[in-house]
Amino acid sequence: MKEKTSITLSREVLLGIDRLAGPKRSRSAFIERVLRRYLRERKQAEEQAHDLERLNLAAGRLNMEAADVLEYQIAEETASEPQ
Repeated sequence: MKEKTSITLSREVLLGIDRLAGPKRSRSAFIERVLRRYLRERKQAEEQAHDLERLNLAAGRLNMEAADVLEYQIAEETASEPQ
């Protein structure tokens, strides 16, 4: 269901919309298409940011584990070296 709304845009923006929309598409249809794309891209960006945060947390844990293993290996090698 569509709802009617009113917005105020500069003449320059309206001219750009009219030029890009062309004579066969209404301003409303063009603006809706652009806003839908924008909202979809924002959602994807938020999801990617969340995924990146999760990856960074996992990487941090894995890096700590790797450092722990390396410390253990160094300690073992040092202990087994002949005196």
